Amino acid sequence: MPAPSNTLTTDILIIGSGIAGLSLALKLAEEHKITVLAKGSLSEGSTNYAQGGIAGVLDPFDSIEAHISDTQIAGAGLCDPKAVAIVASHATESIQELIDLGVPFSLDNEKPNNHEAGDFPFHLTQEGGHSHRRVIHAADHTGQSVLSTLIKRVKSHPHITLLPEHMTIDLIKNKRQNRCIGAYALNQTDSNIIAISSLFTVLATGGASKAYLYTSNPDTSTGDGIAMAWRAGCKIGNMEFNQFHPTCLYHPKDRSFLISEAVRGEGGILKLPNGKPFMQQYHESADLAPRDVVARAIDQEMKKHGVDCVYLDITHKPASFLKNHFPTIYERCKKIGIDITKEQIPVVPAAHYTCGGIVTDLEGKTSLDGLYAIGETAYTGLHGANRLASNSLAEGLVFAKMAQQSIKNTFDNQELKHKNVIPWDSSGTTEPKEKILVSHDWDELRRVMWDYVGIVRTNKRLKRARQRIRNLHKEVDEYYRQHTLNRDLLELRNLVLVSELIVISAQKRKESRGLHYNLDYPHIHKIPKPTILKPKLG
Repeated sequence: MPAPSNTLTTDILIIGSGIAGLSLALKLAEEHKITVLAKGSLSEGSTNYAQGGIAGVLDPFDSIEAHISDTQIAGAGLCDPKAVAIVASHATESIQELIDLGVPFSLDNEKPNNHEAGDFPFHLTQEGGHSHRRVIHAADHTGQSVLSTLIKRVKSHPHITLLPEHMTIDLIKNKRQNRCIGAYALNQTDSNIIAISSLFTVLATGGASKAYLYTSNPDTSTGDGIAMAWRAGCKIGNMEFNQFHPTCLYHPKDRSFLISEAVRGEGGILKLPNGKPFMQQYHESADLAPRDVVARAIDQEMKKHGVDCVYLDITHKPASFLKNHFPTIYERCKKIGIDITKEQIPVVPAAHYTCGGIVTDLEGKTSLDGLYAIGETAYTGLHGANRLASNSLAEGLVFAKMAQQSIKNTFDNQELKHKNVIPWDSSGTTEPKEKILVSHDWDELRRVMWDYVGIVRTNKRLKRARQRIRNLHKEVDEYYRQHTLNRDLLELRNLVLVSELIVISAQKRKESRGLHYNLDYPHIHKIPKPTILKPKLG
């Protein structure tokens, strides 16, 4: 049996240690006691793997209006104009804050033909869907560079308590006040379950791309925040819009490695195995088309020609350019015998980003008092039906700032007191005699999602997926109630629920828009509407 539960008290509990969570922690820590939970190490989440960069208006020839327009076009009519305007307007100052913290962004040593560097020393790249060079980056390891800088800062801050290897189980809710007052967390080092009392709780837990068999995401992307928020009664929106990154490395020795969209931004061309380019058939921007268009095009070409992958060719660029701009990709491919300066890169689409999530307002507030959601776990309305490249890190930064201001205003205007939280009760549970059910259900779930709820969908596939996932949901829930807890079980419990929400949302959308493509509804509705789900609590 696990050790007895205990209680921890904090002003603000932040669940998640990516760019959104750590940025918020640093902003709030000057005045408040902060606790940050991470279910793995602090650097284990998706931010660490973000290669491309952060979008913001940094070029004198660019404009906020252009960034807004590009975002809305990519979002296929479903973006919230207010959310888009907030991110486009505040991204530049958020990037400057990272520069001031010491993030080593790449310098502009070459001055591209369409970009006058002026007094701005950093290199900007252009990615698919962008009309200007506006993506600042640290070579091809932007997320890693940003995250290491933030981690260094939070580790040295006296008001921030860091709890890695703590898997959040569920939120604690005061039903009478309809307010979140904390969370239960499993300490994975000793199996102790902590009841954490907080005045505010912030979900910054990332997306749910591990629902799919093939993904560019790390193992942490299991939709934990979305599942916990749903169980607590929060609204969830637009879960049918799952972005598949067009170019994930296809090789038996190295799976789930992303080939950055910046490779196409710098001239990479997608080709069939016979060397023939094909993207010009699908979009006027060819290889710089939005991600959903590129992913569907690759999927269709693979099925049409019966090939296992397509190829990304950037061998026409100088070797020195590639090694300087894409050092991580160059070295990773080199390890498996691919020299990208001389050889094409085999690629396939893979689940990459969750555009929907926990419904929030423009301050990051959810429909449950005291609970905020920021970053990929949130649905702010920014991305609409498809995310514009490199807007994700910008969203995490900007909405961390919006949430900080909202929380600060509340503290300034209200006297908040901690509520008593009930210790976790693990009585009646036993250690599982075998773990095959968890591993089997995990594998079945991801295959069902890939086969039936992938890049191209049909009514029949969605119906079949819902039936199978409903059975898995019942099975996993029964197992959860009977046995002691561990990370694998908790992640599977969350992922089964989120997968069901994805399917339900997909069934509700009777059209093909952005990332949701249904062969039975190939046309687009004239009046775009988000898909909002609200749980029925007993």
